[in-house]
Amino acid sequence: MERRTVGAAALEVGAVGLGCMPMSWAYTTSRQDGEESLRAVHTALDRGTTLLDTADMYGPFTNELLLGRVLKERRAEAFVSTKCGLLVGEQHIVANGRPGYVRRACDASLRRLQTDVIDLYLLHRVDPEVPIEETWGALAGLVGAGKVRALGLSAVGARGSRVRARQGGNGHLHAETLQHLARAQQVFPVSCVQAELSVWAPEALDELLPWCTARGVGFMAAMPLGNGFLTGTLTPGGGFEPDDLRARHPRFTAEMMAANQPIVAGLRRVAERHGATPAQVALAWTLAQGRSVVPVPGTKTARWARENAAAAALRLTDGDLAEIAGLPPARGSWD
Repeated sequence: MERRTVGAAALEVGAVGLGCMPMSWAYTTSRQDGEESLRAVHTALDRGTTLLDTADMYGPFTNELLLGRVLKERRAEAFVSTKCGLLVGEQHIVANGRPGYVRRACDASLRRLQTDVIDLYLLHRVDPEVPIEETWGALAGLVGAGKVRALGLSAVGARGSRVRARQGGNGHLHAETLQHLARAQQVFPVSCVQAELSVWAPEALDELLPWCTARGVGFMAAMPLGNGFLTGTLTPGGGFEPDDLRARHPRFTAEMMAANQPIVAGLRRVAERHGATPAQVALAWTLAQGRSVVPVPGTKTARWARENAAAAALRLTDGDLAEIAGLPPARGSWD
């Protein structure tokens, strides 16, 4: 698989990563299967996918524990990305950027992952009660202690759960997003930013990705398959289990899924010319947005891990990219 460099730390990874979250969090929990998830991780590594993205809150904790079972055997083949900074309660998820917590969270993640070092440690959210300089200073101390190789920020400055453009479709990210990044950079280099980027959520192209590119910061594209919608495998009105995040998502109502089918149809037309799938075209589009971009599609099955990895070899033509750019914008609110 093609290799790409993660930002200031100059760490190399396979061009397509693996998002491990669906294995134990947020999607169709009745279909989660630990053994199949393990097969998915092994399959990804076999296909050259080295970046494995997880977080302590996924589960919580069970995602890192599962990944640790693979890393115990294949640590040298993997690039481990995990996150801290969010605590899961019974009713709410809250940010915690206190230095003491950050240090304890890192030690706990190292134990669960069965590794001596985390390749990329991301702050999952900025704690509004703690100056980012304090949090980032604690994270930098982990690098100095040899527990972490590089630092990143995930969905910084976001309302709700994602880095999001302002309402109204103007594509401008919140000013605080770039402010947090600039302030963190003054303390210790930001090697990577993780934020949503996909054919139906391209807002990061307006400001966030250019900011990263200009400064040599890597970009981890979260949800490059649009929470599964861009795969073309979801049926409008098919419904989701109550604990599936899409069950409460405005863009996944039957009406909005039907309204956005032209996007999937457009991806399918391009895919047919290449002997590929809509999902692979969606990933290839993400890869085409810049050499610093590494998509991390989430999956819990070996079949999709294999298909996603193969997307690294798909090269879209200028005509393909122009056709995708001409697709109608996605309908439905994210908030």
